[in-house]
Amino acid sequence: VQLQASGGGLVQPGGSQRLSCSGSDFALDYYAIGWFRQAPGKEREGVSCITSGDDRTYYDDSVKGRFTIARDKAKHTVYLQMNNLKPADTAVYYCAATRAHLATMEDEYQYWGQGTQVTVSS
Repeated sequence: VQLQASGGGLVQPGGSQRLSCSGSDFALDYYAIGWFRQAPGKEREGVSCITSGDDRTYYDDSVKGRFTIARDKAKHTVYLQMNNLKPADTAVYYCAATRAHLATMEDEYQYWGQGTQVTVSS
């Protein structure tokens, strides 16, 4: 089971970026998916997650109202749409999958992608 996170890059403050998470050898449809990020010198933190089955969404307070997580079942992909980006959002972003219905903690996820760098800077 391998995940692929993509879509990172350099973006100006106030800009937008969309990250994608897909499975290289399996469909994500039946997994809860979480997005995490790790800034330089800081611990990895949870950003958002989407449940399996009913696709309920959850967000950390730091991104609420700016980020949106969504699942495209036709493409077996989960997206993280990031709007109004701030320099504090600069980090390596990881997607992770779990067979649990809902998981908000890092250690609840069994499968991890390689990470994609998002840099917010003018």
